[in-house]
Amino acid sequence: MSEQDRVVIHGVKEDGSKLRPSDWIERLSSTLASFGKDQRLQYSSSVKPCMIDGKKCLVVARCLEDSNPEAYQYVMSFAQSNHLQIQLDRREGERALPCPVATG
Repeated sequence: MSEQDRVVIHGVKEDGSKLRPSDWIERLSSTLASFGKDQRLQYSSSVKPCMIDGKKCLVVARCLEDSNPEAYQYVMSFAQSNHLQIQLDRREGERALPCPVATG
């Protein structure tokens, strides 16, 4: 997967202010999460909260646009309407969010 396959949405607006409420990342992530066999909430494989440089962010795999276009549009529209900083995810290896491999 290339770095263009993931974007990072920061909890900071384009003007440098923080988006409130501060738990928006968890709220947005949980809308796409489901409960596993262990009855624990499991985040989607395509949208996950993370810490980058000590700051909470939301990482979105671009494959979500193909697998669930409505969810991708919802997340990206939320970020754009709230003027959040969006950038490509340049992390690699185990630190990167993988897209599930399509089978078929």
